[in-house]
Amino acid sequence: MEPVAVRIAVDLLGGDGAPAVVVDGALRAFAADPDLRLLLVGPAEVADEFIAAIPAADRHRVSVRALWGAVGMADPPQRGGRFDTTVRGAALAVAEGAADALVSAGATGAIVTAAVLSLGRWPGIRRPALLATIPAIAGPVTLLDVGGSLEARPITLAGHALLGAAYASVVHDIARPRVGLLSIGTEPGKGDRARRSTDPMLADLKLCGDAHYVGLVEGYDVSSGERADVVVTDGFTGNVLLKGIEGAYAMAGGPPPGGAAPRAAALLGVCGTVVICHGGATGDDIASGLALAATLHRNHAIARIATALADLIEVTT
Repeated sequence: MEPVAVRIAVDLLGGDGAPAVVVDGALRAFAADPDLRLLLVGPAEVADEFIAAIPAADRHRVSVRALWGAVGMADPPQRGGRFDTTVRGAALAVAEGAADALVSAGATGAIVTAAVLSLGRWPGIRRPALLATIPAIAGPVTLLDVGGSLEARPITLAGHALLGAAYASVVHDIARPRVGLLSIGTEPGKGDRARRSTDPMLADLKLCGDAHYVGLVEGYDVSSGERADVVVTDGFTGNVLLKGIEGAYAMAGGPPPGGAAPRAAALLGVCGTVVICHGGATGDDIASGLALAATLHRNHAIARIATALADLIEVTT
């Protein structure tokens, strides 16, 4: 297969360690992938440091969109909609066709706001979802939402089930994804009002291809992978669980063989490829996020997922 060039807009001011950590990660990804093209969105002086650090022969692979507006991790999500911010500038680059994907380690709410305003949502999707892949013992588990939306309404969780099943099928090549709803027990009727209402809704919901709902699952099912390939929850609970798993990996000396702790996640439900890295990302984490964005673009993953959901998406309206 011929190498496929991919252009990624990088938010230089996103994340706790920005811009130094972002530049470090971008340099690692740039060196590892000769077909990677970067659009650096941020202060010109920061972009100049990146360009000075790469061989002159490779500088044609880098372009710059100079912006100085940062969104702090504690800022309200609405700030991500301002045109002078780096995250909005990166999202607009994708919308305009100047980039194929966006990667940021900034505040999730601001990134989602910038992506929705710049790229638009898929028809019928009210709440885009952030998906993380957990390297479980029995195989990869798609966990969503992990912070894209804190809403736990049944209709939102049903939309997450649709998105997660399609992602597992397209990205992880799982022929018959098993979808579970995270709760405090596996018996029918367990959980809060939202889970009790969502459980029968998912049982009747038509999912992508041969995906099927297996019922309620518990927290340990996420790290084992034996009962479900996709675990659905709200963004608040999912984010807490994800960070708990990351902490457990650190205490245990690392994740299961063949996997890595998820420090980047894909945003589904917007009309473009968007990857969000952990706010406390390291250079390696930024590089991993760039690699994920490149893989999603090269595999046409977002378009394939949208196509797979075209006849099912009305459930979320």
